[in-house]
Amino acid sequence: MPSPSSSQWPKIMLFGLLCGPLTGYADELNGANTAWILTATALVLFMTIPGLSLFYAGLVRSKNVLSVVMQCFAITCGASVLWMAFGYSLAFGNGGELNAFIGNTDNFMFAAMTKDSLVGDIPESVFAMFQMTFAIITPALIVGAFAERMRFATMFIFSMIWLLVVYVPVTHWVWGGGWLGEMGLLDFAGGTVVHITAGVGALTAALVMGNRKNFGTQAMPPHNLTLSVAGAGMLWVGWFGFNAGSALAANGDAGMAMLVTHISASAGSLAWMMMEWVRHGKPSVLGIVTGMVAGLGTITPASGYVGPGGALIIGFSAGIICYFATQAIKQKFKIDDSLDVFPVHGVGGILGTLLAGFFASSQLGIFSGQGYAEGVTMGHQMVVQVIGVVATFAYTAVMTFVLLKILKAVMGLRVDDEDETMGLDISQHDERGYDL
Repeated sequence: MPSPSSSQWPKIMLFGLLCGPLTGYADELNGANTAWILTATALVLFMTIPGLSLFYAGLVRSKNVLSVVMQCFAITCGASVLWMAFGYSLAFGNGGELNAFIGNTDNFMFAAMTKDSLVGDIPESVFAMFQMTFAIITPALIVGAFAERMRFATMFIFSMIWLLVVYVPVTHWVWGGGWLGEMGLLDFAGGTVVHITAGVGALTAALVMGNRKNFGTQAMPPHNLTLSVAGAGMLWVGWFGFNAGSALAANGDAGMAMLVTHISASAGSLAWMMMEWVRHGKPSVLGIVTGMVAGLGTITPASGYVGPGGALIIGFSAGIICYFATQAIKQKFKIDDSLDVFPVHGVGGILGTLLAGFFASSQLGIFSGQGYAEGVTMGHQMVVQVIGVVATFAYTAVMTFVLLKILKAVMGLRVDDEDETMGLDISQHDERGYDL
């Protein structure tokens, strides 16, 4: 290889200076990882605004389209401020006598954070913002359970308090150094933290609030499935940030998480479509996008631990089991979980958390995952997964029930019958989604 000429040396030296920060700080800031988590953070926020907002907006009746958009938007703003003020420190603060259950107050108002603070090899500001987007979407998911009947003021106060008394403690248990994380629970991106808490919170809210007026006797079809499909597509793309971003690095774990996320979403869509085709003679657009969401929610806790074969089984299982759960909740038990939050997210989160413990095994041939921690057997891991599911389910149900009962006594939960008939767009916001 010929030696560089004298005219080439300035270019080589400049290239070295530009590359230096990326290669010279192996134990400090990593530019590639930081860039990926910045991107993932934007993707997860994109899931709520506009993804979830449009998905839910299309599923309700036209007189309530603005109300669910408003609820998602308000939760995004409120949760962001609460996360800065209290949530982040209580979720990820490490230390103190109660550390197994809740974090500390050292980082209230991000007081201990500077632009040079690191979590691993990324800026703490980026990590805190990434986690903020999870704190935003979790209470926003619950909106689907009480859509078309909850007072806006009550909804906002409920969501903010629920974030602090349910989401924040469970996040600490699993990801912040708490007791479930120490026990070895496998929850890569939020099966317990996001989907079980949101799903169980939704089911509890639907039970406490009661059904919509004329539920079960009057058809309440989605008013604009085109909006819902657009929102669902945004959720699918944003979910790559949700799951692959949870690796907190631009590495093989992130790549595999992205791959298995896509496989599970595709399998969930096909499975739900197949169930409708077999049982009703025709596949529906609503079914295929709901199957996608079920596949995404179910792979979430397992996405960092399973391989493509396991993801395929998880996705197909999600599409079939969540389909039957949706039918059972509304038709058998007559519970008006308006937009199927519990049967899709709650059941999916439970299923995915349990299957993560199984498909993480390295002894399943083409269905193998990345293997358990040293000395851990499948039996032990499955026990831990069950404990995580039961504890999260029970805590969320009790706290949500108590909170709703208090709010019902203090300020009321529902709009009156006249306002519900009129629609929440007019009665709560004095606006119309459509003026044609």
